[in-house]
Formats: sequence, C-alpha cells, structure tokens
Amino acid sequence: MTTWSLASALLLAISTQALDGRAIATVPHSLMSYATRPVLASETIANTQGDPIATDAIATMLKELQQAGLTNPEQGVWIQSHDGAIAAGRLSNRPISSASLTKSATTLAALQRWGSNHRFITNIRTTGKVVGDTLKGDLWIEGGGDPLFVWEEAIALGNKLNQLGIKRVQGNLIITGNFAMNFQADYSESASLLRLAFDSSQWEGEVATQYATMAAGTPKPQLVITGSNLYSPKLSDNSQILIRHSSLPLWQIIKRMNTFSNNDMAEMLAEQLGGGKQVAAIASQATGIPPDEIKLINGSGLGQANQISPRANVAILMEVHNRAQVEGLTLADLYPVSGCKCGTIEQRGLPKGAIVKTGTLSDVSAVEGIIQTQKYGAVWFAIVNRGEGNIDTFHQSQDRMLQNLVSKWGLPKLPNASFVETPWRDSDRNTTP
Repeated sequence: MTTWSLASALLLAISTQALDGRAIATVPHSLMSYATRPVLASETIANTQGDPIATDAIATMLKELQQAGLTNPEQGVWIQSHDGAIAAGRLSNRPISSASLTKSATTLAALQRWGSNHRFITNIRTTGKVVGDTLKGDLWIEGGGDPLFVWEEAIALGNKLNQLGIKRVQGNLIITGNFAMNFQADYSESASLLRLAFDSSQWEGEVATQYATMAAGTPKPQLVITGSNLYSPKLSDNSQILIRHSSLPLWQIIKRMNTFSNNDMAEMLAEQLGGGKQVAAIASQATGIPPDEIKLINGSGLGQANQISPRANVAILMEVHNRAQVEGLTLADLYPVSGCKCGTIEQRGLPKGAIVKTGTLSDVSAVEGIIQTQKYGAVWFAIVNRGEGNIDTFHQSQDRMLQNLVSKWGLPKLPNASFVETPWRDSDRNTTP
C-alpha cells in the first residue's frame, strides 16, 4: 500500500466519523483493515489441498442431511481461513439460489454508492402560513428514499411540528418524491399511516404498541389534518421547508435490514441503486468474481432466480468487511452477532462471536459469515442448503457444523478488535431552517 492511499484511508475514516458523531478513538479500525484484509482463497487450494477438518465437517453435514431424508444434490459450501491459506468447498463456484444472502450484495452496493454515513432526507414543506396553532395550507411530505421511515420517525416528526406551534393543518396532506412509511409502497397507505401517527387521540393497536417502546417521557403528538390525502408527482414551486428529517445513517439502516432480513428495505435500496442486475454488476466488479456467479433479479433475495455461488458469497462479505473498516466500522456494525437473541438468529445455536447473515426460501436455507477461532483467526464461510423439508433441520445442521469447526480450532481468548461492534447513540434528526 502506498503512503498516499494509507493517508487517504485515514482521512476518509476521520471525515466519516466526524459527520456521524462517532468517537475518533475508532479510527484505528481503518488502519487495521490493511493489516487484516482477508484474502479470498483459490479453488485450487480447496480442490487439491482441502483442509481435512473443514472437508470432514462438510462430509458430516451432508451425511446428516441424507439421514434426515434431504437428498437434494445442490448443497453448496465454501470455508476458508482469513489469510486464504486453507480452504474447503463443495459446488463452490456454482451459482445457487441463496435467498437473503443476496442482501449482502445490496449492502456492498449501497456502501459503494453512498458511504456508511449517508442519510436519506425527507423534507416537510408547506404552501401555507401558520396562524396561531393552525397551518393554513397544505402539508407536503417530500420523500428522499428513506427505507426505514417507521412509526418512531413519524411520532418524532409530529412532535417537532407541535414544537413549531402547529396542532392543526387546515389543508391537505400531500406526498411527493420517494416516500414510504412502514415499508408501504402505496402512497395512499403511507399517507394514512403518517396522519395516524401525527394524531395520538386516534392511536390504538400497532402504533400505540410501538410508542410504548420509545424513551420514557416521549410526548404524544397532537396534530389534526382536516384535508385529504393526496399524491403529487411534482413539488409545488412555492412551497417552503418547515422541517428537514434525516434518516438513520446508512450503516444503522443496513444493520437493521440484515438483522431482520427485511425484504422491503432491501428492495427500496436496490431500486435506488438501479435494480438487482446493477447490484450484481457492482458486486462482481468490486470482488472480481465472474458475473455468471452473481445473478440477481432484485436486491432482497426473494425468488429462485437470485443465484450466487458459495465462494462469491464469501467474496462479497469480505468486500463488505473491507469497505466497513476503511470507514471506521466493523462487520458487526452491519450484521447480527451470535448471542444477540435477535432477528433471524434469535433461536440459532451459533458459535460465540459468529457474525452472520441468514437466508430462507421454501426450499433454501443459507447462512454466511465468520466464526472466530484461535488457530486461524476469522474463518469465513457460506453454506447454501437446498431441499424440501423442515427448515429447522438445515439450521441445526449448519449450527452443528460451525460449532464442530470451533471445537477443533478453538475459540480466541479475546474477541478480535476487527470484529467488535462500534458504540453509537441516536439523536434528534429533525431540524428546522
């Protein structure tokens, strides 16, 4: 690495952290990335010098599946050490339906396009004037593509409008731009949900339940809109900004998307990136994996036509790791960590310190990530199981396989600093001009 590129990486890390308000003490992660960048192992090593422990673990998994009556031959695996010195695989370069492992390609493309601290902006505008506690005129919501505008965002926004002295809108609620609330693509539905969030006197069910999870003492917004819900393809020329609402930083959005494997969030990001084919092209270019090993029709993984080879899945995850570390983050900031008892891994028996992404379709169960070992450090893996049957059977087999590897290679005495989650706290994201 040249002195210039090292300095550039440091500057990038410092600038992105300053934007997001994270502690500058996390800067060394960006420097560590060049000492700890993973090396994608060659298929030659796996085919001619396959690690015996990893090879045996794969064979044991296949035997277990066969005994359970799952005989589909499309069982893809890639396992390798961080430095690429040891590897083992099965159907490692064959594109296989990988379900929500597709979201790692979307993660990589999003980080490449926007950077980890990008925030999607929703502007709240008006064509009227405030008289007393009433906004006489229409309230415009100009969406900026935020894939995680949910109840909490709307409640905070309603409270901000109340702080501006507005408790009544004598006009219409008009949606424009790329706006979705609670993952609803339909503008009318999103407008109805937003209107409900603004008026706490109408709360019941889901919105009331979600409010109960917010910080104690959070006010309940009191904002009544008298007009209709409308959609406009064009913003009014004479509208003025009342509030500028910023989304969570992209890395926090991605963390939630991957933890809960949220298809709507992935699709909204992918659409802004140009669709599944463009996401695949970005992932192929970034990793050097041939395009015929990364075939995508969308960004979520819904559908059998989303196909990625096991080795390509690992290559994509490695590139996500590299990008994250350059920006002062770690893989744990973008994916769930075993022990969190959260999202799609809530019931899983994964090894301590594992960082993973799961994927599930009717006949697909997939998992990728890293396990931390004493002998080889981080061990990268992708397991893509195919077959009709009980998904729990696949989960248990995958977990046993990973636990088996850790039992043979040992757990590290201390977690690797390159895979520790970065502290972060949210703040008020509604600002006025």
